[in-house]
Amino acid sequence: MSFSLIVRRVAGAAALFWLVVTLIFALVRMAPGDPATLLVSPSATADDTERLRAELGLDRPMAVQYARWAGALLRGDLGESFALHIPVVRALADAAPVSLALGIASILLTFAIGVPLGLAQAMWRGRAADRIATVATAAVFAAPTFWVALALVAFFTYGAATIGLPAWMRLPAFGVRTPGVSLTGWADLIDVARHAILPVATLTAVGAAGVARYARTNFADVLGLDLVRAARARGASGARVLVRHVTGNALPGLVVLFALTLPGVVAGSVFVESVFAWPGLGRLTLSAIAARDYPVVLGAGIWYAGAVIAANLAADLVLPMLDPRRRSTAT
Repeated sequence: MSFSLIVRRVAGAAALFWLVVTLIFALVRMAPGDPATLLVSPSATADDTERLRAELGLDRPMAVQYARWAGALLRGDLGESFALHIPVVRALADAAPVSLALGIASILLTFAIGVPLGLAQAMWRGRAADRIATVATAAVFAAPTFWVALALVAFFTYGAATIGLPAWMRLPAFGVRTPGVSLTGWADLIDVARHAILPVATLTAVGAAGVARYARTNFADVLGLDLVRAARARGASGARVLVRHVTGNALPGLVVLFALTLPGVVAGSVFVESVFAWPGLGRLTLSAIAARDYPVVLGAGIWYAGAVIAANLAADLVLPMLDPRRRSTAT
């Protein structure tokens, strides 16, 4: 890929990012609700509300508000949270590690489970096992994330307690750590890991089901190629055919899928963090939406938009290196 093409792709991604964040700003400001009425005390007068609106800069025309916000954004200033009274950058930085930990753990498990399952389904095409796996993955993938989370809580927390399993076998449903208990070292790490099992399992189940469905189609198409049949006719072993021909030809599609799934996993944690009370970006975003905390909502929107666009740009730049058929069009 030539340097000029890389510059054009990066410039296009930057323009798309600015378009998206501008749209987010417009949608947030047009949403019903006034932050000032939520922030003032119940006994406040109309003058108090108007004074607070002026302090927050919400009394100015929309164009002026956008110009001030855009100028601050270009300087790296996301403003201050209306409700938390701390810089938005700090609020996002405090919550980001939680979401990143959930997202990275779940996406690694998603592909570790989904890709082999999709490959197995492609090799079992037309058999009962393939039909059963297809129905199961479709059902899990179609289920709302919060429903899967509540189902896991009902089974592994309340259900485990109902049937009388010992306490160490009951998975905690809420929070990052056990409340009221001060742990250090390995004990604290194990406690956090136990609390992370259900959130990670929720994201992994939904993600792996979607990856398996895509991987099945991708691998099935590759298995039907002439070069695969020719390799088998030459007496190549099944392992060599899978590693060199099937996986090699399916890899570009899987890279694109990974790029599209990565930001989706982080965004999908919005509901998971709310159900399991994890203090990540998802829970922060929902709380900010409820409080009409515009700076935090916009900051979270910038985070999600940047993750999606950056992941797609990375896949767009890497794909020609993995797929020789694209190299001629990427020069």
